[in-house]
Amino acid sequence: MARHIYHCPLRWSDMDAFGHVNNVVFLRYLEEARIDFMFRLRPGDGSPSFSGGSVVARHEIDYVRPLVHRHEPVVIESWVTQIRSASLTIAYEVKDAEGSDQVYVRASTVVVPYDLEAGRPRRITAEEKSYLQRYVPTVEEDALVG
Repeated sequence: MARHIYHCPLRWSDMDAFGHVNNVVFLRYLEEARIDFMFRLRPGDGSPSFSGGSVVARHEIDYVRPLVHRHEPVVIESWVTQIRSASLTIAYEVKDAEGSDQVYVRASTVVVPYDLEAGRPRRITAEEKSYLQRYVPTVEEDALVG
């Protein structure tokens, strides 16, 4: 299974009064990784995929350990756990580095593609589904991760 890798810089202002990255800031990190992941489908050939918009329907976050400010970016690995006709679920791990076992956050987001002109959700296109399926673990891979 492929995982999307995003290197997310930490900002001094991300820390809270307790000296670690604030829980709300992790939502921003996940947003940055998710946008980078979803907009990679647009190959520059005029494909409209995911460019019309999307909305977040749900977040789940497990804070595994505190993260303090540092100069090195964290790595956010993303993959797809579910594709439905009009939504998808993206899973994430925020880590020290690629392949690291040091996990700070595990999370998932349900994303709904959205037609901004019509003002309503829309279905996932065949092109989008084909792209997303590359990031869905096989049953064997899922058993190794789970």
